Amino acid sequence: MNFNLETQRLLLRPLQLSDADDMFIMDSNPNVHIYLGNNPLTSKEESIGYLKNILNQYEENGIGRFAMITKNSNKFVGWCGLKFITEEENNHSHFYEIGYRLKEEFWGKGYAYEAAKAWYSYAFTILKVDTLYASAHIDNKGSRRILEKLGLQFKNEYTWNNHIPCVWYASK
Repeated sequence: MNFNLETQRLLLRPLQLSDADDMFIMDSNPNVHIYLGNNPLTSKEESIGYLKNILNQYEENGIGRFAMITKNSNKFVGWCGLKFITEEENNHSHFYEIGYRLKEEFWGKGYAYEAAKAWYSYAFTILKVDTLYASAHIDNKGSRRILEKLGLQFKNEYTWNNHIPCVWYASK
């Protein structure tokens, strides 16, 4: 990946293996994983594997999750971006999904919406996608508010990974 996006407060840049420490801090926090199946990471090696998967997505699909870095203090906030999903989810496959995950210290400050808004615009103006999808845990009110504020519309409830109750959103 050789481009960045910017918002008022954030630089959105491709994730790198050097982000492993920050990714581990974020993904080892049980609070971050409450709505993700309650399986926080237990080793930095897991973060490295996750990052390698994202780097592979960049190569295969030309898109993926990007690091969110504060412009004023150069702090790693989390990730946000588009992912091209090839496997089936909620009776869909081969679609673009918008998603985000933040370190707990950055929750409630508007960063997820700010970054997601930039990616939403990128999806339709640069990638020219027809429909953008997203999902969230059924009880994750904060994430659901962000998706609705972006303009995505609730479509249905479904179960992800055979046990996680989710809601499905689409841009149309």
